Amino acid sequence: MTDRIAPEDVVPIIRRVAEEQVLTRFRRLAQHEIREKSPGNLVTVADTEAELALNSALMKLLPGSLVVGEEAVALDPTIIDQLAGGEPVWIIDPVDGTMNFAKAIPRFAVIIALVADGELQAGWIHDPIRNATVMAQAGGGAWRLDAAGKHRLRRAAMPSLRDARGVVGGRFGSRGRLHDILERGGQVGPLHRVTCAGLEYVDLVEGRVDFAAFSRILPWDHAAGVLIHREAGGTSGFVEDQVAEPVPYSVRRQAGVLLHAATSSGWSQLRDALVNG
Repeated sequence: MTDRIAPEDVVPIIRRVAEEQVLTRFRRLAQHEIREKSPGNLVTVADTEAELALNSALMKLLPGSLVVGEEAVALDPTIIDQLAGGEPVWIIDPVDGTMNFAKAIPRFAVIIALVADGELQAGWIHDPIRNATVMAQAGGGAWRLDAAGKHRLRRAAMPSLRDARGVVGGRFGSRGRLHDILERGGQVGPLHRVTCAGLEYVDLVEGRVDFAAFSRILPWDHAAGVLIHREAGGTSGFVEDQVAEPVPYSVRRQAGVLLHAATSSGWSQLRDALVNG
């Protein structure tokens, strides 16, 4: 991470914006403040106002940095091309889990990642309902900040595959849905479907689930979570048929199945279950 800022510098920003632009609108949205930006893909006034507020504060915090925000990319897809350059770039999901937010379900998050030359530098996932932030800096470990203070996050050992709890969403090519592939033959324990990627990552690093698999790969959903999971000691990577090892995550890649597990051996077992399932 750039030596001009510390990870803690971002925490008051993400918390203030979550409080002022997101929580104040939770369960108070008027119908005209919710719309579809594409079929089945909602955006609310909280998304747009939170992204604007984060843009301003983060570029002021790190002069010369760029921003790739989910809502800005929805309006101008060329903005995502900024990830191909060498400048520091903030990646923002102002309200991850917008469908939940719009339906008054208290499971949503604000996500920020910082990358430079395509490499993950730092990541933050903030749960506005609990006012807790999970964050990581490359090489600096993963941490939870809440009312009780600052706590180091370390992934525990993974149970046997049949007992492993997971969250999954999407498909694995022509093989079918990830959920169905892993559930077939009782290969794994309880499975849940993705409803808020940011909080799925929080559940992963805090040990409420043992693995996660996603096939909707957008940088604002995953960049922060991948780094936080890695810094907590987990194993992450894309699944490829002809490659036994995890293929490293890249913010510039937007297709494939991204698999996370508490341990490298657990990752390999899950990968084999998907490829051979």
